[in-house]
Amino acid sequence: MGRRSERLSGARQCDADRGGRDVIQVVSRAFDILRCFEGHEVRLGNFDIASRCSLPRSTFSRLTHTLTRMGQLVYLPQDQKYRLGPGALAMSTSMARGVQFRGLIRRRLQEVAERLPGTIGFVVPDRFHMVYLEYARTCSAAGLNSSTGSRISIARTAAGHAYVAALDVPAAEALVADMARELREEADKLRSRMAQDRQSLRENGYVVSCKLWHPHIHGIATPLWSAKYRTFLVITIGLVATMYDEARLHKDVAPELLALREDVALVLERSDGALLMTGAAGAVPPRDQPRHAPLAAG
Repeated sequence: MGRRSERLSGARQCDADRGGRDVIQVVSRAFDILRCFEGHEVRLGNFDIASRCSLPRSTFSRLTHTLTRMGQLVYLPQDQKYRLGPGALAMSTSMARGVQFRGLIRRRLQEVAERLPGTIGFVVPDRFHMVYLEYARTCSAAGLNSSTGSRISIARTAAGHAYVAALDVPAAEALVADMARELREEADKLRSRMAQDRQSLRENGYVVSCKLWHPHIHGIATPLWSAKYRTFLVITIGLVATMYDEARLHKDVAPELLALREDVALVLERSDGALLMTGAAGAVPPRDQPRHAPLAAG
């Protein structure tokens, strides 16, 4: 399942964090600031942003000033807070418009949601999180309040574990090492499950997590490789633990998940002609694709 360019991509990321020449740190930090805003209505003050990004005050001030001048942020003097500006919204809108397959996928997710009382999501990786491109749920799915643009932890969700399990081992290790510099506990949790997750993905085509994200929620997820976006996309299903124990996830939910993956793969293949499924036993992904690209969503 590994690829040489995945390993190179992981190595570049580590080099960048040590001051490597192939990543401009100020640009990376600017995107870290934008990632703090999970929606166009979110308002954050100086302390909120600085603490989330762990930036020195001088660096933070220069970056927010530049992002404001560029229209990526808007400063609200009455609140002394920032929100996403028209420039950032325009980019996210253009990105959403370009994902032509979303409507078809949304309908297929909703069909599954009518049969399973949980949240069904289609997510993409963004640094240490997975971001919902699409989701579906029924009104009976109480407590599972994800929405388009929501961010969930890679380390604490089935979606994140499925994504990491699909990566080449060196690339996965590079991601965990990067995470450990900022989120030690999260990285340790992810590392402790990597071998188990990879085995489950190899044998079953999916990864299961029980009470990892929330004590009352169980999750199951499967990855797909998209050559168009040069990353693994993930389909994930979250359900109430009291209704769906681990045995029932394997027996009743896994067949729905794998059938959904087949349908989504077909939609993506027709959309851009460039998707290869991975995760199922015997599946062989392309060997010349990079590990992943950080696709921000709102």
